[in-house]
Formats: sequence, C-alpha cells, structure tokens
Amino acid sequence: MGRKGTFQMPVQELAGALSTPDVPAQYIARAHEDQQLAAVVVAPVLVIDLVRLSKHGDDTSDEAAKLWSAIESWGLFMVSNHGVDAVMDNMMAASREFFGQPLKEKQRYTNLNGGERFQFEGYGNDRVNSPDQIRDWTDRLYLKVEPEDERSIALWPARPETFRNALHEYTKKCGEVKNDVLRAMAKLLELDDDDYFVEHFGEKPLTDVRCSYYPVCPRPELVFGLKPHSDATVVTVLMVHDRVGGLQVLKDGVWWDVPIVPHTLLMIIGDQTEIMSNGIFKSPVHRVVTNTKKERLSVALDYYVDPEREIEPSAQLVNEKRPALYSKVKVKDYFARSYNAFTQGKMVIDTVKI
Repeated sequence: MGRKGTFQMPVQELAGALSTPDVPAQYIARAHEDQQLAAVVVAPVLVIDLVRLSKHGDDTSDEAAKLWSAIESWGLFMVSNHGVDAVMDNMMAASREFFGQPLKEKQRYTNLNGGERFQFEGYGNDRVNSPDQIRDWTDRLYLKVEPEDERSIALWPARPETFRNALHEYTKKCGEVKNDVLRAMAKLLELDDDDYFVEHFGEKPLTDVRCSYYPVCPRPELVFGLKPHSDATVVTVLMVHDRVGGLQVLKDGVWWDVPIVPHTLLMIIGDQTEIMSNGIFKSPVHRVVTNTKKERLSVALDYYVDPEREIEPSAQLVNEKRPALYSKVKVKDYFARSYNAFTQGKMVIDTVKI
C-alpha cells in the first residue's frame, strides 16, 4: 500500500531548526487577509454526564436533552463521569514521552516503508501527493488498533515501555464510552433498535488512533495545525491537551474556540453518522491552529463502520417530508475518497449528497 515518497523533516525538528521567524512556503495555508489567529469567542460546548445519560429513569431526560442540543448546535460535546481518567493520564503521558524522544528513536516507527513507500500507519508527516500540496504544522503517530488481529505491532512504540499497554487499555475503555453514547443517540432519533449505530459497525469495524504533536510555530497566523475538515468516521473520541487549546469549530461562518475541560473526552460526530441519520445529526467542520509559546498534544480515536459494508440513511428516518439526502456508499470507497478531499481542502461528504 502507499505511494513513493521521500523523507521529510518532521515539523518538530523543523520548528527547532528555524533560524528566522518565517515558515517554509509549503506550510503557508492562509492568505494575509485571513490571519485570524484565534476565534472571537469560545463555543459553549456542553458537557454530558455519561452516568446520568446511561441510567434508566426520569433523571436521564435532562441529560438526553443536553445531548440533543449539543449535537444539533455544534456536532460535538464533552463527556464527563466516563471512568477513563487514569487510563487517559497514562495514554497522554506515553504519547508525550514518545514525541520527546530523539528523532532516531522515533524513526524506528516511520510511515515510510523501506524509506520511500508511504503507508498510513507509523510516525511522520502526511503523504505528499504533489509539490504544491499545503502541509499541516504537525507530526503524527497513526496506528490501526481494531480489528485487534490486524494490528501492526512492529509500528507500536516499544519505548516508552508503557505505550503499548496504555493504548490497548485506552482503546478498550473508550470503546465502551462510544457505545454508550451511540445508544443514547439512537434513542434520541427514536429508532426501533437502540443498538442501531453499534450494530452497523459490522463484524470487522475499523478503529485507528492518531497521536498528534503540534510544535510551537513562529507564524501561527499563516499555518494550520490541521486544516479545516469534517471526520469521515461514525464518531471521533478526542483527548486534548489539558492546558493548551487550538481546536476550533465552524458555525454560521465563524470559527469558535473549543474550550478545554480537563478529564473530559471530546466526541465529534462523523460523516458516517450524518449519512445514517439522514442529516439530522451533522458532522462539524473543524480545524486546529497553533501558537508561538506552547506545544500541543492530542490523541484521537477514529471509529469506522466495517470498510466492506455499505451505509445509507436509516429507512426509519426517510419519508415524504424528508427524503433520503445521501446516496448509499461503500465505506471503503468513502474512506478512499476522504484523504484526497482532505488534502485539497474539500468536504468528502459533498460527494454523496443527493
């Protein structure tokens, strides 16, 4: 798998080597007139108490209403009382330790197979398809974690020694949180089966992890840590740096800062849920900006339906007043389109809208 490529200096190394307050041209993503470093306001993103949401009884109605409001207004929300706190700390510490190692050690897990064939898994930059492609100001460690029997363990860092175990435990715990929230979302839509979304994952759903390191940047107003996009997932579970912000969400033509609430998990609705809900739940456009003073780390778990399955709007959500808004699509095909759309600054979900 992959295309031929060449070694590129990781952004972490590049940032440390810059002798002038400029950034290389291939990272300049924003024109002078769009040099808005921070959003004007902080988004009032709601925090959902998972224990209250998951209980059966009258006391869950308020929490369910909050979840509906969060999805309808922002397409993302934070989850508290999830029971993942200690595992989150271990995972973030292991990620920080990995990116703090010398470059030679990190390159043992490179995403360039044989030094030239790009593969999605591993450590490094994104694939560069053309010389004029605008690159993000970030380095990533990208790994498949599910199905478990398809893990490329050779690319899972053995140093720090805690990394592999921390990632395994973090994936397992977050999977439980994800399922609980998806069941609550099915109830909100009044679907006949609360497991509608959970069961649609199929026999071999795909889950990957993206550990992202955003170095300080001398000209953050010119670059993106992560360019604007929506996620091609069912849902993304994101653990962000507990002190350094940078994630922004687009709403009504304005970029809003997503606040930091320590020890919450941020959940972002993905394109696959937008399709299956027939557009009732929207997949938000979001981006990451950098800063001149603080590095930033995040760990994202991306959950996808089995790539061999097809998805389409639920028949229960299609009627004369609301016809199907999206065409049926094979997940593998949608996933293949998504990366090219991302590098071109386009939204892949537009390709399946009717």
